[in-house]
Amino acid sequence: GAIGAAAIPVAFAYGGWQTASFVAGEMRDPRRDLSRGLVMGVVGVVILYLSVNFVCLRVLGPAGLADTRTPASAVMRIALGESGARWLAVGIAVSTLGFLSQGILTAPRVYYAMAQDGLFFRSVGWVSPKTGAPVVAILVQGVAATVIALSGRYEQILNYVVSVDFISFGMTAASLFVFRRKGAGEGVYLAPGHPYTTGLFVLACAGIVFSTFASYPENSVIGLGILLAGIPVYLYWSRRKRLASNS
Repeated sequence: GAIGAAAIPVAFAYGGWQTASFVAGEMRDPRRDLSRGLVMGVVGVVILYLSVNFVCLRVLGPAGLADTRTPASAVMRIALGESGARWLAVGIAVSTLGFLSQGILTAPRVYYAMAQDGLFFRSVGWVSPKTGAPVVAILVQGVAATVIALSGRYEQILNYVVSVDFISFGMTAASLFVFRRKGAGEGVYLAPGHPYTTGLFVLACAGIVFSTFASYPENSVIGLGILLAGIPVYLYWSRRKRLASNS
């Protein structure tokens, strides 16, 4: 149970790779570049994070890690004094800004695509003729992010996100079994080790979701409720699109 609870923020830390697919429609060769980008990005993050963890464990030890909430700063303080800790804090701030920037660049593309497909307000799909940016979609994302940020503590919001994220990840990977059974997508995208690697990924996602619900049931239920609230909205827009096409 403790390992499962600890895996929740770790899973979130290694997440983010899925947002690359949000801009796949704008890639010149998504069949090649999306796969390469996902693999290279994930491998790079794994190497970087494991290296940081190795250094922190080597310098601070298990007891030192347990006594601090800012292990990277503690390591830099030992290595370079207070100035090193301050510079690392600046680096973390820059990294945070980078994460927020990619969110601003990628997440609004989902609203934009929904609007273009007739599954959301048409105005949300408006693109600035000057910059080529989906301005309205970006504003929608900004307002939504602000509301979420003000709705609770960081760990609460983290539990909302992780439980819903890994439900989606697991179901997306499980759909590969359906596509392969139907013969769809054969030779378009390779899945090395399928069905074993795919099944392992689905089980890992299920384990993280279970751990989240077991450790933080209230927050997880709220996140699941937010997800389920989108179903009637989707059905409404789908029906509206169908009626518009028939007329």
